[in-house]
Amino acid sequence: MLTLFTTAKPFRGHSDVIQRNALQSWKALHRDVEIILFGDDEGAAEMAQEFGLRHEAHVERNAWGTKRLDYMFARAQAIARHEILCYINCDIILMQDFWRAVERARAMHREFLMVGRRWDTDVTMPLAFARADGKTTEWEAELRGLALRSGRQCKAEWIDYFAFTRGLYGADMPPFVLRVFWDNWLVWKALDAGKPVIDASRAVMAVHQNHDYNYHPQGKAGVWSGEEAGLNGQLAGGWRHLRTIADATEVLPPEKLKPNVLRHWSTARRYVRQAGRVVFYDVWHPAWFALLNVTRPLRRSLRH
Repeated sequence: MLTLFTTAKPFRGHSDVIQRNALQSWKALHRDVEIILFGDDEGAAEMAQEFGLRHEAHVERNAWGTKRLDYMFARAQAIARHEILCYINCDIILMQDFWRAVERARAMHREFLMVGRRWDTDVTMPLAFARADGKTTEWEAELRGLALRSGRQCKAEWIDYFAFTRGLYGADMPPFVLRVFWDNWLVWKALDAGKPVIDASRAVMAVHQNHDYNYHPQGKAGVWSGEEAGLNGQLAGGWRHLRTIADATEVLPPEKLKPNVLRHWSTARRYVRQAGRVVFYDVWHPAWFALLNVTRPLRRSLRH
C-alpha cells in the first residue's frame, strides 16, 4: 500500500552509515513496501541491488547540477505500485508507528497529506536490523530510548517526510531543488487544494540522524542562504505560500484523528511576524537610512 521515494548523497563515510540505516528501516516497515531511489550518486546502484530497491538513475537537474524535486515527484507518481506515496529524506529512520499512522490516515481520508516533526539524534553506528514482522524489534526499542534520552524533537518548521495520495502534486509544482522552502510549499499546496493535512508528530517518532553539511561547497550557510535557497523562495511565491506542520488541519494522537484547533493561532503568528517585517523594511528601515543621510555632515564635523 505504500511507495517511499528518496534521493541520497554519495554512500561513503558517515553518510553511508545513516543512509543504510534509513533504507533498512523503511524495508522493515512491511514486506510489500516499495522504495524508489533516485539519482546516480556514488554507491546508489549497488545499494539498490543489495536492498532490492527500484533504482531510477536519471534525475533532472538545475543549472548548478542540483537534483530537481518536481521531476522526482512526477516520476514517482507515474511509476509507483501503490496509491500512497511518501517522499522522505534519506537520513530519516522510520519505525512501525509510521506504518500504523499511514493506515489510520488512509482509513479516514481518500486523499490526504501526512507530515510530522522529526527527532534529531546522534546515530554513528549501523543499527542491528532483525525482522520485519510488524512487531517492535530490539533495534526499534534501543533507538527510541536513545532519541528520548539524548535527542530532541524539532519545531514545526522542520519537515522531512510527506506521505500523500497519488495525484496530489501535479505539473504545477515548481522546479524546486533540495535546499529550503520546498517543504513548506508542499504543505501550502495541499491546504490550498482543500485536502486534509495531518500532523502525525504525536503518533510517529521519525528519527533524523544528525550529520554535517560537507556535501555543499559553502557548507550549512550555502544550503540555507545560498543562491539556490533564494531561488526556491522565489519559486514558492513568497511567504504567503509557505506553511509548517503547525498549519495542519488535523492531528493524529495515539487514539484518533482530531481537528487541529491551534492552527489558526499559527496563521495569526505568521501574519504578525510578516507585518513586523513589512514595518521594518518599508517604514523604519528607509527612515533610518534617511536619518543617517541627513545627519551625516553633523556626524562628520563631530568626529573632526
